[in-house]
Amino acid sequence: MADKFKFELVSPERLMISTQADMVIVPGAEGDFGVMVGHAPLISTIRPGIVEVHEDGSVTRLFVSGGFADVTQTVLTLLAEEAVLLSDVDLTALDQEIKNLAEDVADAKDPDLKARAEAALEGARAKRDVVAQAA
Repeated sequence: MADKFKFELVSPERLMISTQADMVIVPGAEGDFGVMVGHAPLISTIRPGIVEVHEDGSVTRLFVSGGFADVTQTVLTLLAEEAVLLSDVDLTALDQEIKNLAEDVADAKDPDLKARAEAALEGARAKRDVVAQAA
């Protein structure tokens, strides 16, 4: 266990993962970075992308929409705005969501509602792009 570190991925809904990992690849705002035991401490924002959790020869891949990474020599904590197992993403449903959000933007009369709809549409499109590239 000396070559492992504690990894936790927390979304607003729940603690998604709490495990001892060999390595985790994080989509940092300045570029992807890998974390292993003994990593230098840092705090980074994360961009929409794929987190790869390497554990005992297997890899778990998750989509995160953004958030923060807190790294110490023995712990990596990701606080994600949204997190979902890549295998759970339904591209057909995501395409329908994008279509619905585009209609919401077009129909919005209130500037605040339009801004919220545009932000949601941008997030859904970013998710679609990342997931499609990872497939």
